[in-house]
Amino acid sequence: MAPVPSKQLPTCLRLTGLRLGLLVNFGAPVFREGVKRIANGMP
Repeated sequence: MAPVPSKQLPTCLRLTGLRLGLLVNFGAPVFREGVKRIANGMP
């Protein structure tokens, strides 16, 4: 996956107050390999 969305998602999670986000790469050969779960480090 590209580094830009990987850094953009935690920022969006922090600004919206959400705790969990998913990055999905629809170009991956297997769907499971294209999904990355990112948790916000909120207390």
